[in-house]
Amino acid sequence: MERKPTLGIRRGAWFGLAMLAATGLSSRAPLAADMPNACPVDGCTVEIVSAKRLGDEIQLTLKANFTPDMSKNHIHVWWGENYTVKQVSNNAEPVYKVKQGEWHPMADYPVYVTQSSASTKVRGSAKTLCVSPADRNHDILDVKIFKCMDVSSAL
Repeated sequence: MERKPTLGIRRGAWFGLAMLAATGLSSRAPLAADMPNACPVDGCTVEIVSAKRLGDEIQLTLKANFTPDMSKNHIHVWWGENYTVKQVSNNAEPVYKVKQGEWHPMADYPVYVTQSSASTKVRGSAKTLCVSPADRNHDILDVKIFKCMDVSSAL
């Protein structure tokens, strides 16, 4: 009996490859576009991985456990010396009893360039940028979950 060549792949491997192809899955690492917008059980998180000067503004590289979308969960960026996390939310006054501050809501991920209320032009003497996940109503999801970075070296 003559054996047919198998290209060095055993029957079990062929089955695994066929299942991946049939389900549309692959063995590659997930990309940002593959991540869901919904928060994991322990909550949405975002952090600033790096900051560098880009013209008159600052380019941030971010790491999150969700895919930001302006119509759903997204990210608020603000100058930390100017406002607290409780102030950069639409529910600042009714829920936290603090004056509402200024922030830039955005979904640029994983790279974001400061602009609008997070622009270097409106920072005053602030040198710390902060980020936190927010919902479609522009309410911070959890005021205990935010990250800040001193970006004075990029100013």
